[in-house]
Amino acid sequence: MSVIESRLKELGITLPAPPVPVASYVPYTISGNLVFISGQVPIADGAVKYVAKLGADAGLEVGQAAAQLCAINLLAQLKAACGGDLDRVARCLKLGVFVNATPDFTQQPEVANGASDLIAAVFGDAGKHARAAVGVGSLPRGVAVEVDAIFEIK
Repeated sequence: MSVIESRLKELGITLPAPPVPVASYVPYTISGNLVFISGQVPIADGAVKYVAKLGADAGLEVGQAAAQLCAINLLAQLKAACGGDLDRVARCLKLGVFVNATPDFTQQPEVANGASDLIAAVFGDAGKHARAAVGVGSLPRGVAVEVDAIFEIK
């Protein structure tokens, strides 16, 4: 078992099959040693989860859980991009976290920690990354959070 697969097991995380795109795009692209992963929404067992607008019908905890599920789906896409070998990951370079929120909701950074903390837990120092956490008026399917990423691979 690979180092990263062992860490996932220790964390109690089982990666799903990578979610398939719902529109005209590909789940990831590779340029040189960079993997660009399309925005992932909180989908589990083929169903959309965490449909909410933060600050209206849900709060920080829901947002963090949604961000964490998005990060799990990012890892599933990354694993596919790496031919099944997550030990090829050199580091996470950047996460973009989009939070479906009311105009007065200001905890986007704390919501984004749901994804950031998971990536750091999985990859250690190589999981420390640059990030943007942005509030938006709506997201696909009404989900609370969407996360995209850039990783460097070996």
